[in-house]
Amino acid sequence: MSDPERTTTVSTNGRVTLPKAIRDRLHWGAGTRLVVESTADGVLLKPAASFPPTEIDAVFGSLAFDGPAKSVEEMDGAAPWERG
Repeated sequence: MSDPERTTTVSTNGRVTLPKAIRDRLHWGAGTRLVVESTADGVLLKPAASFPPTEIDAVFGSLAFDGPAKSVEEMDGAAPWERG
């Protein structure tokens, strides 16, 4: 017997509806862009990147900042989850 959370059918237009439980778990709402990759085991779906890959030199200094430079300690305190 097939598990409705894990099975779907390809339509005559080649469309596949992902089961709601999977969409909810992955937070894939209507309009979510997905990358489709063919693998040895089948097909892999993953969210498409929101922005194209960028080199640091292309964006460095793109945000204006007016004020004194921050110390390393101030920067570390602002992002405690980034500490090793």
